Order: sequence, then C-alpha cells, then structure tokens
Amino acid sequence: MPRLFTGLEIPAEIGMRLSLLRGGLRNARWIEPENYHITLRFIGDIDDRLAYEVVDALGRIHRDPIEIHLDGLGAFGKDKPHSIHARVEPTPALVELQGEQERIIQRLGLPAERRKFTPHMTVCRLRGGTSPADVANWLAMRGDFQAPAFTAGRFVLFSSKTSTGGGPYVIEETYPLAA
Repeated sequence: MPRLFTGLEIPAEIGMRLSLLRGGLRNARWIEPENYHITLRFIGDIDDRLAYEVVDALGRIHRDPIEIHLDGLGAFGKDKPHSIHARVEPTPALVELQGEQERIIQRLGLPAERRKFTPHMTVCRLRGGTSPADVANWLAMRGDFQAPAFTAGRFVLFSSKTSTGGGPYVIEETYPLAA
C-alpha cells in the first residue's frame, strides 16, 4: 500500500537558504533540503486501485501557476512543540488549489482532512525534551527568515515510506499548473 500526499516542490536555492538555519536546537531532526515541500493534502495509506483513481482524478485539475511567498518561521505545538516550519502565505490561489484537491479526495471516498489547511514547509521535527523556551529562543534568532517569492508551475503526488516523517519522498506523478 502506498502512503501518498500532494504537495508543491521548493526550488533548490530556497532549500539551500533554509538548510543554513539548521542547528542550535536540541532534539531536532532536520529535514533534508531535497525533501522540503509544501503539503497540500495528506492522503495516507491506500490500496493500489484507489491510488490509480487518485492519480486520474488529480489529473483533471486545471489551474494557473501559483506564486508562493515564504513569510518567516514558526512552530507547531505551543506547550509541546513538535515541529518548526517556514510559514507560507495562504494566497487565494493556493487555498483554492488545496480545496479542490480536498473535494476530489473526499469524492473518492476518503475521509475529510481533520486539520484546517495551514500552508507551511516543515524544517525540522522535534522530539520530547525540546522546551517551548528553547523553540522561542531559536525562533527569536532566526524567525525573520525571508526568501524570494517563487512560482509553482506544478503540483506533485508524492509517496513516502511508513515512518516518523521527513522523507525520503518519491515523486509518483506530476501535474502542471497551466489552465
């Protein structure tokens, strides 16, 4: 059974900028730059028949390329921080693309995503023992991260191995954004 999700790739030069932020935080498992992405819809572990239906249904999406703006750094998990991410501006085009994918996946019989879509790119995952104060200090020193905007000309169907997250990810299918 493949574990699938859709996302947007990050240009190598932005991945390089983000990789320079690595370090200085205990119990952090840093994501490798080649695995940076913006998740649009986690699909999960599904059988091959449903995977083929997903591939086909996503191919019916016709949208224009999307300009992506990274807007600083943040953390998820206030009292028990579990990850640090680069914030992504939730532009209407990005939110609409994610919403269309959500509707398609639900029409195929998969459950709705439980969490509200918060566009971001995970930089590291935190294990127990990383205090909110440690995260706040790390963010205070690096939180004003800026990168040039970029245009996403396609979205991707990724697969991953069952693990604790963070890659490696395999591109299973690509879908151009060119209405």
